[in-house]
Amino acid sequence: MAVHKLKKEETLALRKRLIGQSIRLFYSDDPVKIVRARGQYLFDENDRRYLDCISNVHHVGHCHPSVTKAAAAQMELLNTNSRFLHDNIVLYADRLAATLPEKLCVFYFVNSGSEANDLALRLAQQYTQHEDVIVLDHAYHGHLMSLIDISPYKFRKLAGQKEWVHVAPLPDIYRGKYKENHPNPGPAYADTVKDLIEDVHRKGRKISAFFAESLPSVGGQIIFPQGYSAKVAEYVHSAGGVFVADEVQTGFGRVGSHFWAFQLQGQGFCPDIVTMGKPMGNGHPLACVATTVEIAEAFTANGVEYFNTFGGNPVSCAIGLAVLDVIEEEDLRGNAMKVGSYLKELLTELQTRHQIIGDVRGVGLFVGLELVTDREEKTPATQIAALVVKRLKEEDRICVIWRMQSWWYNALTASSQTPRPTALNWKRKTSKVFSANLWLGHW
Repeated sequence: MAVHKLKKEETLALRKRLIGQSIRLFYSDDPVKIVRARGQYLFDENDRRYLDCISNVHHVGHCHPSVTKAAAAQMELLNTNSRFLHDNIVLYADRLAATLPEKLCVFYFVNSGSEANDLALRLAQQYTQHEDVIVLDHAYHGHLMSLIDISPYKFRKLAGQKEWVHVAPLPDIYRGKYKENHPNPGPAYADTVKDLIEDVHRKGRKISAFFAESLPSVGGQIIFPQGYSAKVAEYVHSAGGVFVADEVQTGFGRVGSHFWAFQLQGQGFCPDIVTMGKPMGNGHPLACVATTVEIAEAFTANGVEYFNTFGGNPVSCAIGLAVLDVIEEEDLRGNAMKVGSYLKELLTELQTRHQIIGDVRGVGLFVGLELVTDREEKTPATQIAALVVKRLKEEDRICVIWRMQSWWYNALTASSQTPRPTALNWKRKTSKVFSANLWLGHW
């Protein structure tokens, strides 16, 4: 087992020589070398303890004993190609099906959220026999070429927008066209998608899918206004397309009140395809696509086998089942609601005392905070954000993740008078938005 053997300077020198430099380190001017973790804490080579405010992957905490036990037990018994018949994959699919609307009853297991979103794109295009996709501004759906093509956050820095990709306005009631004082912002923003579809049709093109995170994260922890998704689905279905809900960041109870973030839009709304990833394996590579019988049958009808060697392998599914057990047995959705509400109360109280806080928003343990230099103009407080990131590292809070995402952990102490905290994953979006995808475990 590869435990710490090298000095930090040696590890850094080897990384610079051997690892692609586009794979960036956190705190690149003074990287933190992490050698072990437990619960919400990370430990460096000097056994210095850091509060992990980064990991939106370790959904129930680092090295949760139930998860590691399930992984080790199955690994000792069998791990093999997913083409062999095995109980774990079907038992896990059955457990997932119980959390979803009835029509989402066919599952494809893969190894990452990017793989899941790539497959969802293929399913939509095969089913509709159309190519074009509508995405939301600032969206990010993965690192594969197909997903960079539908991720404005990425393609605007690279080759640019493809002719088959169409970008709809982000339904942001803080910064967008229709703000919180609008009488009905959900349908108003949905109508911008309708207008876009009509424009696509005028060009002689057809829509295959509307593809969106159920709560946009890279876009700035956006909470969709009520009525938005159902109306968009109506317009997309009328155009012959399908609605894809990306739950890679937001699924598995993070919002607390519901198991899936798309359910916040009400019982009248159900996507045609749901993708999931990061939290389902608690750090183990496990992801999935759920869809309808009709879409799955159309995908099968193309005559080309879909094969993923280790997607849904016995070990991955054993881990997935253990994560579901922990979420249920430790009432982590209830924890998300309790701690998330407490966090928002603290931040809202801070907002009354500090003009730099322009907005506080979120649901459960998916929380956003905007820092601005001027509340009226909503000018991003970028330089101050960078100072906050640097200061917090000095106070043993690991608080910055890729895409320069950051913030701080404030006044959540594990005392008998306050809710027990979870680790936070604060993110600064587009140089102005701090957000938290908190894992659910109460350690």
